[in-house]
Amino acid sequence: MIVGIDLGTTHSLIGTLERGRPKLFKGEDGSPLVPSIVEFHETEGVRVGSIAKQAQSKNISRILYSAKRFMGRGLSDVSQWIKLLPFDFSESSEQMIRFKIGEKSYTPMEVGSFVLKKLKVMAEKESGETVDKAVITVPAYFNDAQRQATKFAGELAGLEVVRIVNEPTAACLAYGLDKKAFGNIAVFDLGGGTFDISILRVTDGVFEVLATHGNTALGGDDFDHAIAEQLAKKILEQTGIDPRADKHSQALLILEAEKLKRKLSDEESIIWSWTEPQKGESSFSLPLLRTELENWIRAIVEKAKEPCLQCLKDAGLKPSQITDAILVGGSTRVPLVRKLVQELFHREPICTINPDEVVAIGAAVQANILSGQISGMLLLDVIPLSLGIETMGGVVGKIIHRNSTIPISASETFTTYVEGQTSVDIHVLQGERELVKDNRSLSKFQLKGLPPLPAGIPKIEVEFIIDANGILNVKATEIRTSTTASVCVNPSYGLTDLEVEKMLFDSFENAEKDFEERFLIEARIEADSLIRATQKSLLKGKSLVNAEDLAQIKKAMEELQTSVSGKDRKLIKTNIEALGERTKHMAELLLNQALQEALQGKNIGNTP
Repeated sequence: MIVGIDLGTTHSLIGTLERGRPKLFKGEDGSPLVPSIVEFHETEGVRVGSIAKQAQSKNISRILYSAKRFMGRGLSDVSQWIKLLPFDFSESSEQMIRFKIGEKSYTPMEVGSFVLKKLKVMAEKESGETVDKAVITVPAYFNDAQRQATKFAGELAGLEVVRIVNEPTAACLAYGLDKKAFGNIAVFDLGGGTFDISILRVTDGVFEVLATHGNTALGGDDFDHAIAEQLAKKILEQTGIDPRADKHSQALLILEAEKLKRKLSDEESIIWSWTEPQKGESSFSLPLLRTELENWIRAIVEKAKEPCLQCLKDAGLKPSQITDAILVGGSTRVPLVRKLVQELFHREPICTINPDEVVAIGAAVQANILSGQISGMLLLDVIPLSLGIETMGGVVGKIIHRNSTIPISASETFTTYVEGQTSVDIHVLQGERELVKDNRSLSKFQLKGLPPLPAGIPKIEVEFIIDANGILNVKATEIRTSTTASVCVNPSYGLTDLEVEKMLFDSFENAEKDFEERFLIEARIEADSLIRATQKSLLKGKSLVNAEDLAQIKKAMEELQTSVSGKDRKLIKTNIEALGERTKHMAELLLNQALQEALQGKNIGNTP
């Protein structure tokens, strides 16, 4: 049986289609929402879901939650969260997070696999069938490391992950928007830990993602932490006790902040009470208005604005051209968020399906498409960031550009720069900047066994293949000898939030400077290549030209060499043209000499 799974930060769901209608499997409490919480109980082992949530306030030192936010990350990526979350981390967490529970440690993939196992068992129990294949959704802005980590979590849970699908794309399927003849759909997906904005176009059942953007470190958890901080300050002011002083009180305060957020999403005002864990009695109460809570979280909500505007720009659309705006994720229940969406897209957002369930329903639809039970529908996803390789001078040669529809393959041909080079290093990069230093390194591998030919003669084809899950395979082939090397990119962990959030923005902000620096590097490389070629030609050709021409060639070489050390790109290009003009006559004489040598002793026109 194939199922669709929404592996969420706060809750996870699993579903399928029965007679063409979505069915979400339910847990022991009768709800399809399974809290993405794992308890490592001292005597009863691993407990997942509602039972773990119930123990959250009592056994906090052995509870893990929000693991999705840690997928594919290193410790430096989450340094700003550590003070807000009551977790202990293993010393070996620098490259890959490891949560420390007692004497053991667990990766986010292992924690995710426990949640997936729970969902698998739940579905098998209710359906009476074996669940062995799954479609799992991820935020559209998840990078390669995070997608790989999600897929690995599925495999640890005993599932064959047949497709990784972007959550916003799944939402469109859930709403049946494939039945529209035409439409431009904005999917605003704000969950517990991640934010995605995607703009899709539907034409007669074909979905095409025009653009996607987002923030992998923005979600309802951030609302809870901001609310908890404000509550802590008020408690401290009134009682002199700081509830952030120990992890147990801190965890309870975050739980209270979440409850408060939910209540004030439905009501205009409430009286909130805080019970000191040590005393076990109410020691503080506070009247609160929705408007006050909105002021606490307004700056966080506003962080979703810029990605939306950029996504519209990338899609080449104006807000007035959006036909539908869909709300996805539990955090879109917050009235301030809905107001922002209405202002951005100039229309009332659609939220007729429970925002917590819509992605899981879409995943179930996609699972049935893959199993052949649904036809006449096509999904075309895109990659969020460009992919390429390092070329001479620390410049990036982009092979697949961002927002390209996947699955996709593309190739470019490169050559060597050094005489007699017998191997080349292939450095795979991700990002929008022009120079290697400003992009993210994904992988490195080496193509060996090249024939020791002059620089520029070997032809090396580099092919990028991205499968339907957005996972990259790279192959390099020397065309003359068919020598091949390849790699399935398993990106290094440790992509910082700043790189994820600002990679795209930086590419626009620094575009002019980046291109100028790239053009300067390319001009220097061209100049250096011409100087070396001229020096090589002079070994044979200086006897063919007169002293005046020889002096002019040497002078032009010196002027070019001097300009290369400067930063005037136009001057370098001018001197390249000047040296090319000065060596033109010598090149003609060398060519004539080579022809005479080749034809020596042969009688043209006669057969041998």
